[in-house]
Amino acid sequence: MKVSSRSAVPPFAVMEILAAANARRAAGEDVLNLCAGEPASGASEAVRLRAAELLSSGGLGYTEALGAPALRAAIAAHYDTYGVTVDPSRVAVTTGSSGGFLLAFLAAFDVGDRVALARPGYPAYANILAALGCEVVSLPCGPETRYQPTVAQLEGLDLDGLVVASPANPTGTMIDAVGLEELATWCEAHGVRLISDEIYHGITYTPGATPTAAAYPTAVVVNSFSKYWAMTGWRLGWLVLPDDLVAPVDALAGNVALCPPALAQHAAVAAFSPEGIAAAEADVARYAVSRELLLARLPELGWDRVAPADGAFYLYADISGSGLDSVTWCARLLDEAGVALTPGTDFDPVDGHRWVRLSFASSAEVVGAAVDRIVAWQAGRITNQPHL
Repeated sequence: MKVSSRSAVPPFAVMEILAAANARRAAGEDVLNLCAGEPASGASEAVRLRAAELLSSGGLGYTEALGAPALRAAIAAHYDTYGVTVDPSRVAVTTGSSGGFLLAFLAAFDVGDRVALARPGYPAYANILAALGCEVVSLPCGPETRYQPTVAQLEGLDLDGLVVASPANPTGTMIDAVGLEELATWCEAHGVRLISDEIYHGITYTPGATPTAAAYPTAVVVNSFSKYWAMTGWRLGWLVLPDDLVAPVDALAGNVALCPPALAQHAAVAAFSPEGIAAAEADVARYAVSRELLLARLPELGWDRVAPADGAFYLYADISGSGLDSVTWCARLLDEAGVALTPGTDFDPVDGHRWVRLSFASSAEVVGAAVDRIVAWQAGRITNQPHL
């Protein structure tokens, strides 16, 4: 039987590494997992208690396709913290940010449309777009632009869309207010749909406000409860939509999934409570400790080329000095030292063989122990194989 050509997208390698690490743990091996972008804390007590109450009371039927009104209102009110007014009618609750990207891309782009993405970047952007028949335009972004796209790169490309991420995965770099305004203004002037991935908002380590594309009337914002609120398995995200995409997304959402998970939706309202925000901020404080530990130990690791980790919980590092490509390096690190990291090939098909991504969403104790193992493993391998 036929298999569609649109399904021929590469798998997400981080999930393969995660599966291998979990298999080793199940076999009784001691594995330190720093490959997945998953907060170790899990959902706050406020959310979990609300979920328990809902399970006891029942009444978890379908919600509206765009989400439960109470949650849409809470999400809209959240943008008051940015100084941006968002009408709840523009909010669409989605099955994770992944469901949000699918709905946004379906609503905004046609087959053959050209959509630009930064490289390195989150691989699902390109893979979903390719599966939908869009043409992905790769923008090589390095240290000279802090791994973020610029207006100068967009000129003359004949684009239909641009996807940006701030803070970005895997680099952790951010677009400041001036840069976001320049990109949004250029996109609007050229009829290019701006899609802004903001799922790591709230997880930042540099002073100053974090700008949101919700301030721009033609842009689409994608966000999620997975990262800042540590609700990965709850599969809940949202879109802030421009007026012209509300009805298309509503129609698509009702056909694709009927509605996002009702239990997660109703419980997630508690994420915006003072207790829910306090728990999220406590997580960010823990990530900051792990980040400082990593940055302090870079000389021991010998990683002298890393992306500035302004936000999120990743360190993206060049390990090409080892003489190994990143896939081999990560496989051997897991096999020989019991530490799971992600090869950069997931995020950059051109230069990713030189880079690895380390997630510091775990505790500082776990991150510190992993660094100890990596340092010892690198020293031992170099000693045993001096030609490297």
